[in-house]
Amino acid sequence: MIQFKQVICRLGDQQFCFNVQIPVGQVVAIMGSSGAGKSTLLNLLAGFIQPQSDSAQILLNGQRVDQLEPSQRPVTSLFQEHNLFAHMSVFNNLALGIRASLKLTIDETAQVETALVQVGLKGLGARLPKQLSGGQRQRVALGRALVRRKPLLLLDEPFSALDPALRQEMATLVKRLSEQHQLTVLLVTHEPKDVLKLAETVVFIANGGVHWQGSSQDFLHQKDNHIKAYLGQSC
Repeated sequence: MIQFKQVICRLGDQQFCFNVQIPVGQVVAIMGSSGAGKSTLLNLLAGFIQPQSDSAQILLNGQRVDQLEPSQRPVTSLFQEHNLFAHMSVFNNLALGIRASLKLTIDETAQVETALVQVGLKGLGARLPKQLSGGQRQRVALGRALVRRKPLLLLDEPFSALDPALRQEMATLVKRLSEQHQLTVLLVTHEPKDVLKLAETVVFIANGGVHWQGSSQDFLHQKDNHIKAYLGQSC
């Protein structure tokens, strides 16, 4: 269980306060209007933003992670921008997820090769990012996340720049890899189709906090005015 207890922070003129319990071992969609606090929730979990309340606690399976540096947290973050190094091969971009020096052991080299196969990039390890399609670059970023072997994968609108066919392909891949590697995935998305295809649980954020939480099927049939307005349904 991921727990946020009295996690308060202020960004500009807006204050956010999160009190929520998020299940582990599944894909959880984080939804809400732009500026509601979706990315803020992920950044607090990853340690990129610090709570401003003395009583704040962020726990994973009962263990506090809010006192750890970002590099020490059991988290990998994947953003819309793939953050690939243009001058490095696909293989080395993945290898950075294991060692910044790129001096891998035999086992670590095999780990990268396995990840390339799992994300559908077998035989492309020598290419540069510019030689890949947008979907392939996204696969490289996902492969780098896999080799880090962290139990929490945070995806902040990673598919928004992809066309519908590639988006569906990447969603299928994330679902398969999350099950294969027993990952907990927190996915920020605005797309209801992602919810149906990927998520078992939805956390809906409004007014700087968690407004609703429940199953993905229930979310799409909610009578709550905030959710109906968000989904473009008449209130």
